[in-house]
Amino acid sequence: MTLASFLRSLGIFGLFVIAVLDGSPLPTFGGPDILTAILAARHAEPWYYYAAIATLGSVIGAYLTYRAAHIAGADYLQKKFGKRRVSRSLAYFEKWGTGGLALSSAVPFPFPTSAFFAAAGVLNYSLRKFVAVVTVCRAARYTMIAVIAFYYGRHFIRVLRHPQQYYGWFLAILFAVAGLIAAKVVIQRRLAGTQQAASLHNGLVQ
Repeated sequence: MTLASFLRSLGIFGLFVIAVLDGSPLPTFGGPDILTAILAARHAEPWYYYAAIATLGSVIGAYLTYRAAHIAGADYLQKKFGKRRVSRSLAYFEKWGTGGLALSSAVPFPFPTSAFFAAAGVLNYSLRKFVAVVTVCRAARYTMIAVIAFYYGRHFIRVLRHPQQYYGWFLAILFAVAGLIAAKVVIQRRLAGTQQAASLHNGLVQ
């Protein structure tokens, strides 16, 4: 019996376990996404049941990685991910912050999500904000997967098992999401700059 078959036989418990592992440095190769789709396609339970279990396990795994990195520091990142990958993750997180965390949590491929979870811990990112962002984005991700699998079943599972055949669609979705996040970041920065300028002007007038 393969690992995937074993976890599938465990049902909800297997989904929870692999979702927790997905938030750690251990590679799961899209395991939670595939297993969520497989279970939802069976119609044994409502689709939101599987989405909730996957989200809960994923958030727990992300929290554990965040805490481990927060306590151990950059050394933890280097041991688990390598120096080059660490430097990229830290630089990316310092530049994009919440937007990068949201994107890596919401899009299944090809982001090394656990590296960003650890980077958030090392850089002392707000824990409340971290949990909120990961929860919302993971919930949206698994909800979408569970709903589509519930109604379209085998066709959607085939896409998850052989993503290389659908890279064009994945890239289109990725660029669309990245564009929306980048636009949000730019708008927020401009609004912040406008507010600062207004405050400075008011201070000079007074």
